[in-house]
Amino acid sequence: MRFLHTMIRVRNLDESLDFFCNKLGLIEGRRMESEAGRFTLVYLHAPLDSAQSQTMHSPEIELTYNWDPEVYTGGRNFGHLAFEVDNIYETCQNLTNAGIVINRPPRDGHMAFIRSPDQISIELLQKGGPLSPREPWASMTNTGTW
Repeated sequence: MRFLHTMIRVRNLDESLDFFCNKLGLIEGRRMESEAGRFTLVYLHAPLDSAQSQTMHSPEIELTYNWDPEVYTGGRNFGHLAFEVDNIYETCQNLTNAGIVINRPPRDGHMAFIRSPDQISIELLQKGGPLSPREPWASMTNTGTW
């Protein structure tokens, strides 16, 4: 068995691409539009997964945009996406600077949670084990749900 992708239905494709690509740093690998099905699929991957995404189409996130308006609820019911990062403090600061709320700050130097515009929980994990706790993260409280 091999992981291929996770599919997330999004209500606003441009807003979601801005979040996942411009703020989180993922790369759009391919796109498919279906006039008959009235949807657009956009496949994203992390920078370190580019070669594997191009050759094997995995691991990827599939953003599904249905052209006919729908209301999606229960993003937390989806679970979460997890990404390993080189420096959790720098990543969280960059996201904060981009206007993203850190719902569960990396108090432990290991784990943080944010949410996408469609309220999908995204876990950020420090590569190679936790960093030493540091401020302002160590004393931050949770914001909202994650």
